[in-house]
Amino acid sequence: MSDHHTYKKIEIVGSSTKSTDDAIRNAIKQASTSTRNLEWFEVTETRGHIVDGDVGHFQVTLKIGFRIENS
Repeated sequence: MSDHHTYKKIEIVGSSTKSTDDAIRNAIKQASTSTRNLEWFEVTETRGHIVDGDVGHFQVTLKIGFRIENS
């Protein structure tokens, strides 16, 4: 086992009609289906879509860090 770790970051956008928290969770859950070793995330942008004077969708941009295997 290595005494250090090396990470890579990807940027994704999650969405939800319910909340920003749900948008974050949706994004992480989807990313975990195709990317291994997810370790952390940071929210870099929050925005939404307005429909008829109300929030239609919450959109959250995330940077997700994952550990490169064998590091």
